[in-house]
Amino acid sequence: MVRLFLGLVKGAILGGGLGYGARYLGLGGSWGYVLYGVIGAAVGFLVGRPFWSHLFDSQSTIWTAMLKAIFGFGVGVGIFALVRHVTPDPELAFMGELHRLTDWTPLFGAGIGALYGAWVELDDPPGRKAAPEAKPEGKPPAKAKA
Repeated sequence: MVRLFLGLVKGAILGGGLGYGARYLGLGGSWGYVLYGVIGAAVGFLVGRPFWSHLFDSQSTIWTAMLKAIFGFGVGVGIFALVRHVTPDPELAFMGELHRLTDWTPLFGAGIGALYGAWVELDDPPGRKAAPEAKPEGKPPAKAKA
C-alpha cells in the first residue's frame, strides 16, 4: 500500500511539474501528444526502480528503465488520445476560465503521471539488499584428496 501511494505521489509531482512547464511555455493543442508522451516516459524512467539504480548493480541492465520509458510514452499518448477523441472531453471551469480537461496540462499531466507512476511502482519496486547467507554450523567441509 505504501508503494502504491509513493508511486501516485511521485508520478503526480513529475506529471504536474512537466504539465505546468508546458502551460507556462504555451504548448497546447497538438503538442499534447508530445507532452503527455514525455510525461509518461519521464515517469517510467524515474519511478519504480530508477535508471541510476541499474548503473550501480552489476546484475541489472539499464534497458529495464529504458523499456519502462518507451512504454510510458505510449501510455501517455494513448490516454491523451482516448480522453481527447474517444470519450467526451469534459470542460472544467477554474479561476474564471473554461477549458477542456486535456487543455489543463498541469492537472491532466498529474493524473497521467499518478496513474502510470502507481502501476510502475507496484510492478518494479526498488531492489532490496540481500541478507548475507548464514553458514551452517558443524564440521567444516572435508577437502578432497588429490
